[in-house]
Amino acid sequence: MPPAGLRPWPSPLGTKGSVLDAGPVAAPSAHLRPQTAVGWLVAPAMVIALYAALLFAPREATMGDVQRIFYFHVPNAWVAFLAFGVVFVASIQWLRTRRYWWDCLAVSAAEVGIMFTTIALVTGSIWAKPTWGTWWDWDPRLTTTLILWLIYVSYMMLRSVVENPAQRASLSAVVGIVGFVDVPIVFMSIRWWRTIHPVVITGDSINLAPTMIVTLVVCLIAFTIFFVHLLRLRLKLELQREEVYRLRELALYDE
Repeated sequence: MPPAGLRPWPSPLGTKGSVLDAGPVAAPSAHLRPQTAVGWLVAPAMVIALYAALLFAPREATMGDVQRIFYFHVPNAWVAFLAFGVVFVASIQWLRTRRYWWDCLAVSAAEVGIMFTTIALVTGSIWAKPTWGTWWDWDPRLTTTLILWLIYVSYMMLRSVVENPAQRASLSAVVGIVGFVDVPIVFMSIRWWRTIHPVVITGDSINLAPTMIVTLVVCLIAFTIFFVHLLRLRLKLELQREEVYRLRELALYDE
């Protein structure tokens, strides 16, 4: 057994055990090479998205050019939902398998999701000022999105105060699973309650001109690629952090 004060620490790729049977230190990040095809696609995809949003898409008749922020606002919201979906799946997998790789994936996705939710809230406020006449309104869509942001900020705060790795992973997994309930609520809020937020996608159609739909799809694809790239980098960082911790524990044990 490790000496007093040395916490059991499973390998991110393994299961329960002490730091002594964590496996090769370099193993967790060995599967994440410095650059991939997704990384190389980010820059051209974002350039194409910018061109489509600013030049290809027609000027909206009522709101004018300010409507173009829509092509960045919606993809950021979509990617945030996707990120929290990853947290949901990874949290279930952690509780099922107790493999720390899933916990690393969950926290990485949560952090990236918070970033994209913040951007969605900010771009929404910028769009709201000239169209609604105010930076913020306690509209159901805005309110539920803010609650979603607060849930996952609380998720990160919880992780920062719980020291035991297994307990931290389990408690945050519960928050990640329960918190995901708000994602469909955010999406359906403009259909369930009276709202001033525009409804773009209805049950059987999209209330956009064909060129606007093409632009939106291009931006959604570009931001999804960007999300995958960021998540991969953040996961690599988290796995390397676990490697450093295991090295430190091994050094303490050797002493």
